[in-house]
Amino acid sequence: MAGGDTEFELRGVNHLALVCRDMKATVDFYRGVLGMPLIRTIELPGGLGQHFFFDCGGGDALAFFWFPDAPDAVPGVTGPRDLPDRGGLTSAAGSMNHVAFDVAPERIEEYRDRLVAKGVDVGVVLNHDDSEFGVARDVHDGVYVRSLYFRDPDGILVEFAAWRRRPSGLPDEVAHAPRTEADRTV
Repeated sequence: MAGGDTEFELRGVNHLALVCRDMKATVDFYRGVLGMPLIRTIELPGGLGQHFFFDCGGGDALAFFWFPDAPDAVPGVTGPRDLPDRGGLTSAAGSMNHVAFDVAPERIEEYRDRLVAKGVDVGVVLNHDDSEFGVARDVHDGVYVRSLYFRDPDGILVEFAAWRRRPSGLPDEVAHAPRTEADRTV
């Protein structure tokens, strides 16, 4: 197990549960646009809503709740205001910033083109590296992951991420001290 932690034998992510405002639009997007099989649907008791699960690969699932009385999302609070390459990144503490799906590095540009052809607003492919700004214009040996971002029908930020070099957990990759509540500026 990573890091030698043996207290819990975690086997990955069972599912991540998000909230949508229109389950049909969510199914149309995740099954119809992204090609994720719908693997389980549940009507919650007492008219509470619905809970649907999609296979997102690797034995993991992405799930959505639909609640008839759910409040609307607040861009910049419940999730980033815009795509990262357009200046959006920050969201509130306790929010889900984005969900990233692992894709093959050699297919990232192809997948961007496919999404654009399906009418999805997609950002540029970002080359994440350890430079001052964290991204490079061109691919070089220091680029550890390439990614692209887009939104689902509810504005949830979705990422396709392609590792060029999977993290190892070695000291040069885990070199930053964690910040605390006292470090916040709000």
